[in-house]
Amino acid sequence: MSIAANIIIGLIAALHVYFLVLEMFLWDKPIGLRTFAQTAEQAKITKTLAANQGLYNGFLAAGLFWGLWLGDHGGQVKIFFLICVLIAGLYGAATASRKILFIQALPAAIGLVLLGLSN
Repeated sequence: MSIAANIIIGLIAALHVYFLVLEMFLWDKPIGLRTFAQTAEQAKITKTLAANQGLYNGFLAAGLFWGLWLGDHGGQVKIFFLICVLIAGLYGAATASRKILFIQALPAAIGLVLLGLSN
């Protein structure tokens, strides 16, 4: 696997850990309110849903870190979890915010291309 692909995958995994922290622990705190452009009242109502979403982002991160940990034998794991990230990013861009396309889907697509080039 190429070093560039693994660096991108590591950054994507770290980004999803950040999403986990934002959604599970900081959702109703000032940084969470600013990040997701919501009021304290909205955050209170949606806190449980956000925590659930954060947990899923944690699973994506764990899968990507697992693929990295497996080294050259983790190619299929990396591909699977990058596809999951890509699909989640496309869905989020279509239903929530177009920014998600650039923050989540595009990096996953780049990671997939770099994996393909390294094989």
